[in-house]
Amino acid sequence: MSVLEIKDLHVEIEGKEILKGVNLTLQTGQIAAIMGPNGTGKSTLSAAIMGNPSYEVTKGEILFDGVNILELEVDERARMGLFLAMQYPSEIPGITNAEFLRAAMNACKEEDEKIAVLPFIKKLDEKMALLNMKEEMAERYLNEGFSGGEKKRNEILQLLMIEPTFAILDEIDSGLDIDALKVVSKGINAMRGEAFGAMIITHYQRLLNYITPDVVHVMMEGRVVASGGPELAVRLEKEGYIHLAAELGIDYSEPEEA
Repeated sequence: MSVLEIKDLHVEIEGKEILKGVNLTLQTGQIAAIMGPNGTGKSTLSAAIMGNPSYEVTKGEILFDGVNILELEVDERARMGLFLAMQYPSEIPGITNAEFLRAAMNACKEEDEKIAVLPFIKKLDEKMALLNMKEEMAERYLNEGFSGGEKKRNEILQLLMIEPTFAILDEIDSGLDIDALKVVSKGINAMRGEAFGAMIITHYQRLLNYITPDVVHVMMEGRVVASGGPELAVRLEKEGYIHLAAELGIDYSEPEEA
């Protein structure tokens, strides 16, 4: 079993503190949902875990099986087994999807373990079929001209091909119609197992109708303020965050409808 442990994490951007002492533990064999209103630091948490240089960690630790990854570069964190599915993945002209995937898979392997072309193609065909992706997607340049839904499926394809230890899925459901949401959920559920753990950052319960989390953490005011089972997400969908905030003595008001 692997463990990702976040201890008293404080993070700021451009001098403004966003995370104010986050404590969180994620284990393999477990899917955790991170919920909370907009602006509470959910995406900042994912950026800090992966080492985005725009975010400065001022205090705390992030331990991956006891190793403080804050001292590691982004690529070193990825090689250890961390994966981030982004809300807005970049377009990379000139590199095909297939080329990128094979390079990413082999970057994590020793020379004598690198995946050969034929086994790679077999695995790629299998995973693309699972996600209802057309074969031509493999030869298109990475994310170039992809729709929002295609980009999200592509992120999940990367997840299925690379098979990391921990995946951080940052609002992977945003902008998806119900059919695309079901496909993305199918891909994530296919990864479930004792050797894999995921942190799903989402604003809505909708995604959790298809991926049942083992634990739900709620973030407000830059820290985790409540934790529970899947029923906590259902409650938040019904009541919003205002009742929970009142119970916890947090000053919070729901944003007004436009």
